[in-house]
Amino acid sequence: MTEDASKTAPADAGRDYSKTLYLPETDFPMRAGLPKKEPGIIEAWGEENLYAKLREASKGRPRYVLHDGPPYANGNIHIGTGLNKILKDMVVRSMQMQGWDANYVPGWDCHGLPIEWKIEEQYRAKGKNKDEVPVNTFRQECREFAEGWIKIQTEEFRRLGVEGDFETPYTTMSFAAEAQIARELMTFAMTDQLYRGSKPVMWSVVEKTALAEAEVEYHDYQSDTVWVKFPVVAGPDDLVGNPVVIWTTTPWTIPGNRAISFSSKIGYGLYQVLDAAEDNWVQPGEKLILADRLATDVFTAARVTDWKKVRTVAADELASFTCAHPLRGHGYDFDVPLLDGDHVTDDAGTGFVHTAPGHGREDFEVWMANARDLRERGIDTAIPYTVDADGGFTADAPGFEGFDVLTRKGDKGKANNAVIDALRGVGMLAARGRLKHTYPHSWRSKKPVIFRNTPQWFVHMDKGIGAQKGKPLRELALTTIDNTRFVPAAGQNRLRGMIEARPDWVLSRQRAWGVPITVFVHKESGEVIPNASFNGAQDLIVRIGEAFEAEGADAWFAEGAKERFLDGLVADTGDWEKVDDILDVWFDSGSTHTFTLERRDDLKVKRKADGGKDYVLYLEGSDQHRGWFHSTLLESCGTRGRAPYDCVLTHGFVMDEEGRKMSKSLGNTVAPQDVIKQYGADILRLWVAFSDYSEDLRIGPEILKSNVDAYRKLRNTMRFMLGSLAHFKPEDRIGYAEMPELERLMLHELSRLDDLVRKAYWAFDYKRVMAALFNFATVDLSAFYFDIRKDALYCDPPSSVTRKSCLTVLDHLFDCLTAWLAPLLPFTMEEVWLSRMGESAGSVHLRQFPGVPHEWADEDLALRWKTIRQVRRVVTGALEIERREKRIGSSLEAAPEIYIADTDLFGRVKDVDWAEIAITSQATLVQGDHPASSFLLDDMPGVGVVPGQAEGRKCARSWKILPEVGSDSDYPDLSPRDAQAMRELQAAGILAAE
Repeated sequence: MTEDASKTAPADAGRDYSKTLYLPETDFPMRAGLPKKEPGIIEAWGEENLYAKLREASKGRPRYVLHDGPPYANGNIHIGTGLNKILKDMVVRSMQMQGWDANYVPGWDCHGLPIEWKIEEQYRAKGKNKDEVPVNTFRQECREFAEGWIKIQTEEFRRLGVEGDFETPYTTMSFAAEAQIARELMTFAMTDQLYRGSKPVMWSVVEKTALAEAEVEYHDYQSDTVWVKFPVVAGPDDLVGNPVVIWTTTPWTIPGNRAISFSSKIGYGLYQVLDAAEDNWVQPGEKLILADRLATDVFTAARVTDWKKVRTVAADELASFTCAHPLRGHGYDFDVPLLDGDHVTDDAGTGFVHTAPGHGREDFEVWMANARDLRERGIDTAIPYTVDADGGFTADAPGFEGFDVLTRKGDKGKANNAVIDALRGVGMLAARGRLKHTYPHSWRSKKPVIFRNTPQWFVHMDKGIGAQKGKPLRELALTTIDNTRFVPAAGQNRLRGMIEARPDWVLSRQRAWGVPITVFVHKESGEVIPNASFNGAQDLIVRIGEAFEAEGADAWFAEGAKERFLDGLVADTGDWEKVDDILDVWFDSGSTHTFTLERRDDLKVKRKADGGKDYVLYLEGSDQHRGWFHSTLLESCGTRGRAPYDCVLTHGFVMDEEGRKMSKSLGNTVAPQDVIKQYGADILRLWVAFSDYSEDLRIGPEILKSNVDAYRKLRNTMRFMLGSLAHFKPEDRIGYAEMPELERLMLHELSRLDDLVRKAYWAFDYKRVMAALFNFATVDLSAFYFDIRKDALYCDPPSSVTRKSCLTVLDHLFDCLTAWLAPLLPFTMEEVWLSRMGESAGSVHLRQFPGVPHEWADEDLALRWKTIRQVRRVVTGALEIERREKRIGSSLEAAPEIYIADTDLFGRVKDVDWAEIAITSQATLVQGDHPASSFLLDDMPGVGVVPGQAEGRKCARSWKILPEVGSDSDYPDLSPRDAQAMRELQAAGILAAE
């Protein structure tokens, strides 16, 4: 029976048989109303203390800890944060339901520029000066700001359906956390991994602090470019007086130039200009030293129309060169040596790299690598501080002091033009231009950064010290990467490449809101305490830790802090400098494992390496390979010799429907709050579950509508099960061996899905889980199994084995699907579960994935029914044409003839009731060639269907058209099956006897 018989009684009915049918009965609404329903479910979870029940139920199990990467507490969540938290919740719920103790403790990163910047903005709006406010007053305002946003974000995360310990989360600004972060820093000091050095670092003029690579993003930027002459003053006689030409996109770094780098792997030559415009900076007769492959490019830029190569210049000749600075005689009267550098190429420029060791990592490295030889040649290797914290030239840049490279607003200053004008004035400019290229910007202010030499605190990457004697931090990190699971696997190589290439870890920031670098430096000797040889080291560490535990890191900035911590430990506290720089926030978040996985009783883990069975997962966006995954790896390897995680899982970024980055200016942003308000959180979660989050994801109105449609189909499948199961009685349960083939096929599918779902959940492949379960629910169940079995469910007698078997299978389906889908759609599956089981059954999320018997798996049966369904497609295709041509109304009016020529195929499909399978009143299977008029499908050759009209009368109860209708004198308008059903219903007292 394919239609709802309660809607219309057949024309020849003498009574209304709809009340004699086992029609679905459920209060589960077709319309979900998720925006209104979900808050009530969240409230119910809180009232029953679901989180506590989960912890109680999982006592003694191995722990699966998804350690939360802390978001910043500085604004409403966006769609990317929503994706992140939903994925985390899917991990936790699925692992909990597979037998782990999966405890999720949310965390927040509270220190650093994101929050400090907000407070400074408030100050500027009020006309206040931050520098005039006591530092601990300012820090308290930062703390209060973070506390406010933690409360807001907590509610936003819970509204997504995230379950976790929101009552006692971790924060990097808690006193206990600040104390532990300081202890971790002092561990680096005690093992001699921490040092203060002067190196070029990325510096934000706007934020007035050093930045780590993780705090930088790259945007298009238009730079001034110059080709500059450096005259040779010492070298082969025929080359002295001729200039080496360099090319740079940062003319402002010329005052910081101390060398020129070349490559012994590149061919160079001396080139003479033969012809050029009269007003040209390079005139006929001049000779320039250039890389052979780049000479044409240089002369084109310099508007030189004709030239020739005079001779080759060998690498050993270049190594003997000494050049003059192009501004010699104007405060730059030092020699400029040439240094062989691996970083030099002839892909662009001139083949020579202007080397300013205070303004670039490679410049610094090649300068320091040659420092001893340079000193022996009488060259001063001190690196000048040509640019100050405000982005302006210092006295170390004679003639340019006061000119800004960048203004405090991050705009271009006057320094570039001043340097270019000076070079042109002394005749040392060969050409100039402009170049649009990617350039580092602060990810907070969105303004360009500069490379600036400044004293900072670093951690050695290559010094043979650390948690394991003799192994440098880089080696330890690379080794542990190889022993870590990465999903997707490409993340391993990405992180490895970053660790291999990174410079020493710069820890210091020149800000106010954060954990200070809790060390002291002797003013004369430079000794840093605590250190392993300092007698009072442990007492100092204890004092600082206890003070921070009681008062927070504010204790470091309180009046008299130096004396408080050093009294009795050093001869004279006046001899020591208290360091007031704060730690990079990536060190904060990198240390979170120490005050969660090691110090919280509910999170302490014993991992496989320690002989335990616990498992630790880190899950964040792919940008965190250079962020949290990176910093926590270095922190843990530097203090414990290994990574804090067993597995690293990453997801992509969220784009709009056209694949564009979301921005307010484009008006293409999608706020999770808006999606939830319109559709509900489960629709947002369904979008996540259907998406390949390993790549960038897309979202927008049309994508959301498609997910709403998919949700509706899935909900209707669950609703049909609920309605049918209203008639299920446990005592009527049928054993597997007694079931018809179709029911055993469905149990085989459950066995197959059980294996798929468990493996896919372990692999975090939610798209595979969702696609498999959605297709099963909407195609295998709704469009196939339910469609076939509606007649038996509604019309069969109470004693029917087919009906009881179907209800038994529905019970198994309900049991599995509600559990398997609960991690993905927690609100809907909770509603479905309680709708049938009642509040006394407890939450669906307290369940485990049900055990599916291995004996249900039957591949031979599945293969047979795959063939049956292929033949069925030909039948349903033929009937669809009959409907379209209005030759039949419903399939029950049809009696198709099914022709199968292939003997083997016929044998595989002959032993089924084709009228039942095709949902027709009658059907005939014929072995042999099909008539010419048969309906065919290209992919099923040899199978033809001739539609026909069913013969007989229409049963008033099931609407089947059969010759047997009327053969029972007690029920002249029913088929024998329906007449038997009426007798059993009356005998059971379900219907009153007539």
